[in-house]
Amino acid sequence: MRAGRDYRISGAMSDATRLPVELKGHWLWGMGHEFAERPLEALTACGRLGDVVRMRFGPYRIQQLNNPEHIKHVFQNPRVYGKQTMSYSRLRGLLGLGLVVSDGDFWLRQRRIAQPAFHRERIVGFADAMVRAATALGDRWQAPAERGEHVEISADLTRATLTVVCETLLGGDVGEDGERVARAFPVLNEIISDRLNKLMPMPSWVPTRANRRYRAALAELDETVFRIIARRRASGDDGGDLLSMLMHARDEESGAGMTDRQLRDEVTTILLAGHETTAVALTWAFYLLSQHPEAERRLHEELERVLGGRAPGLADVEKLAYTRQVIDETLRLYPPVWAMDRSVAADDVIDGYRMPKGTYVLVSPWVVQRAPSLWSEPEAFRPERFARGAAELPRYAYFPFIGGPRQCIGNTFALLEAQLMLATLAQRFRLALVPGQSIELLPLLTLRPKHGIYMTPSPLAPPLRTAA
Repeated sequence: MRAGRDYRISGAMSDATRLPVELKGHWLWGMGHEFAERPLEALTACGRLGDVVRMRFGPYRIQQLNNPEHIKHVFQNPRVYGKQTMSYSRLRGLLGLGLVVSDGDFWLRQRRIAQPAFHRERIVGFADAMVRAATALGDRWQAPAERGEHVEISADLTRATLTVVCETLLGGDVGEDGERVARAFPVLNEIISDRLNKLMPMPSWVPTRANRRYRAALAELDETVFRIIARRRASGDDGGDLLSMLMHARDEESGAGMTDRQLRDEVTTILLAGHETTAVALTWAFYLLSQHPEAERRLHEELERVLGGRAPGLADVEKLAYTRQVIDETLRLYPPVWAMDRSVAADDVIDGYRMPKGTYVLVSPWVVQRAPSLWSEPEAFRPERFARGAAELPRYAYFPFIGGPRQCIGNTFALLEAQLMLATLAQRFRLALVPGQSIELLPLLTLRPKHGIYMTPSPLAPPLRTAA
């Protein structure tokens, strides 16, 4: 790892003394076509040009920020750098005004209401549900493993993490409601992602096949979520799940709770963010381990030493240090949320660069977390770089969960889930990549494998004993 530089960040517009690298692109579309067709390649190329790269996407003026200190300034000033952007506007069609897409005073109020439900002491109570879901998936893999058959791990892990979020958010087995959610989300993910990657997508009211599929899936999701909320309100039950916590939470200043519509938006946001990102991270973790035998060996040695054939429990988390390092390094190389933008609400200066009101800034964990100026051997999979005592980096050289006041509210949940599920499954199986596949990246809402990832599980141990 390499040390960063110190910067004087903010100042008056008259202090602007530095000019960014400027890309012209097409006379009409600017760089919009390149970013729509090959977003990861375009982001990486811009990351090599300098700290600040200015460009245009059609009528939108964009500045890509590639320096951790500049990114820190953006994330720590959410009132100047907000979410009134084209991409967040399109996401609101699905997520309403949930925490991921809301802004300003409304976001602050919702965050205050929701925060107690995500305190660490509450999240750790969900550890058993995470291990149960991973154990059930391992049971489904047992027969194919014994027959030497392969499985598609991306779909299987997505279904397992959706089970976790349904149980912990909605309480217990939600049965047919869970099936409806599982049907709706892949359709919504695909179509929203397509809209995000187009400079001028077809308006949602045009009755295209994609728009009809989108409206049908959204209607099914909304009907399901509102029914769950109504059923819970009618029963008055408090099952200790996240929905109960959100229903009973009150703004500490006003005493107000959430309306059904606000609950719908937050539940939908948690359902999507709470299963998709973890499933993607676990998919890439198993892929990376299959390509790096020494790292895989170290992981299995730790699991045997700490767990010795029993299922992991909450008390084991701190001891599974290398398991956590595997997750951290996977999130560095394959951050599920690979880019994000912000609108500039007021004129600002960052380290001598003008950030004019009405423009947009673009930042990418994919770019910064692979930057040769920040990371030694940036393309290499080296989990040990996250060991305690490793050289310090600037805070925003690594930001898979964003940062500042708007850091992902569910980061503790996601990391605990990924660590426990990896430990549970890796104890039972070694996963080998099926030869001849083309492993391609598909940058949708999250960074998924384009064709899935087919792997052959080899049994290492019988079903795990229950943790003591």
